[in-house]
Amino acid sequence: MTAAPDPLFDRPVFIVSTPRSGSTLLFETLARAPGVYTIGGESHGLIEKIPQLDLRARGYASNRMLAADAVPEVVRELRERFRGRMRDRDGNPLPPGHGRFRMLEKTPKNSLRIPFLLEAFPEARFVFLYRDPRQVLASMIEAWLSGRFKTYAGLPGWPMPYWSLLLTPGWQALAGKPLAGIVAGQWQAATEVLLDDLAQLPPGRCETIRYGDFVADPGVQIGRLCAALGLAWDRPLDGPLPFARHTVTKPDPDKWRRRSVEIEAVLPGLRATIERAERAVVA
Repeated sequence: MTAAPDPLFDRPVFIVSTPRSGSTLLFETLARAPGVYTIGGESHGLIEKIPQLDLRARGYASNRMLAADAVPEVVRELRERFRGRMRDRDGNPLPPGHGRFRMLEKTPKNSLRIPFLLEAFPEARFVFLYRDPRQVLASMIEAWLSGRFKTYAGLPGWPMPYWSLLLTPGWQALAGKPLAGIVAGQWQAATEVLLDDLAQLPPGRCETIRYGDFVADPGVQIGRLCAALGLAWDRPLDGPLPFARHTVTKPDPDKWRRRSVEIEAVLPGLRATIERAERAVVA
């Protein structure tokens, strides 16, 4: 039996990736598609200010959310919050009485929330963005050190003044590790959860894209994604892409080498996860 169409959210698109994988750049690019609506940025507060989803109410466990967390009252409020903040590429709000619409969303914490999102948005589509882990780990270290990505201050049981980026399952075991070990733990935990959840999706619900392919040939890659997702595209992508809003320092594929000693020390422990992620990304 075919499920009835969602009355409002027509195949909403969620970009999912580990932090610092280039999701902001992909989001800002896809948000230029006609007929696409976004909240203009990430949805940290929109989601976590729902009382039942507040980290404190959840015992500081992690940012992981399951289908069981999508109880009717939470889903109702979540959908209302998203709908109320929708804007198109020109900044125009969703017209009153508008029916089904295409939403685009990206928040790195959502890499831990796929079952929850699928329950709340039954027609959800996911785009898995994968980037060279060496580049990601270097950028995650940079994010922690910058002080711009403090997600939780005074986290109970955490020895540092703040936690940065997403709070992964088992985060307590990272206490006392060097920063490279902390970000490696975050990357691995998020990637394993993400891959497990993507493997459980119904057929046709996930597209994949490599960050390196995206920045090398954005026109081809965005055209491919839009066709697969049922989105239109009407703007040329000539020349290099602009810097994303959350850029800390100028992008450079070899920037990670400045921290090569730290990063190469943690790579062996990530090898199985890296190989698994590589297999999951369609060439």
